[in-house]
Amino acid sequence: MRIRVQEQPFDLGVESAAFASGHRDMGAIVTFTGIVRDLPDDPMEAMEIEHYPAMTEKAIAQMAEEARARFSLGDVLVIHRYGRLVPGEMIMMVATAARHRKDAFEAATYLMDYLKSRAPFWKREISATGSAWVAATDADEDALSRW
Repeated sequence: MRIRVQEQPFDLGVESAAFASGHRDMGAIVTFTGIVRDLPDDPMEAMEIEHYPAMTEKAIAQMAEEARARFSLGDVLVIHRYGRLVPGEMIMMVATAARHRKDAFEAATYLMDYLKSRAPFWKREISATGSAWVAATDADEDALSRW
């Protein structure tokens, strides 16, 4: 299990290949990459993401450990960036390895839902008309109800 909270960009191909190598006993690897998306009505210049390192890494590690136990995962990778990101940049990556594809897919979805709603990051969207902190949505909270 690897958790990385970092400011610098990551190379999706390199990370995916490194994660997949050596998992001879796993039958499925699932990856998801989140990208900063633009705002439809007010083009976003950037998203600024803040966090408290000790709290963030501990919370994400706990989520990953819960996913590993719940879905019988062989391995988990979570990379989440912070700092100033612009639309189109990769913000996070989740990778799961399991003996069977259903567990790998469900674990990745579980982690994405929990990262979106429970990881202690503070996000501020900045546009030409101002800035606003991003609040959790009802849809994000509803996604957790299936787990």
